[in-house]
Amino acid sequence: MANIKSAKKRIKVINTKTQRNKAIKTKVKTYIKKVEAAVAAKDAATAQTALTAAIAEINKATSKGIFHKNTAARKVSRLTKAVNSIA
Repeated sequence: MANIKSAKKRIKVINTKTQRNKAIKTKVKTYIKKVEAAVAAKDAATAQTALTAAIAEINKATSKGIFHKNTAARKVSRLTKAVNSIA
């Protein structure tokens, strides 16, 4: 355990940021699963609306620094490709 005041603060700050990042990553994963479920059910309309929502969430996470821009682009690309395959 840290003894120095600044080290104690860093531990608190890191825990706060970790919780925030986990929450946002989980949210993104949920949106991705919704798109994949719609694609598996071959429901084009639902997949398209879910894709739009998922892309928005991925972009928000990227702007907050949770995902690297290339990771976000890869995720969006794969989801879009999957939705277009059923259209």
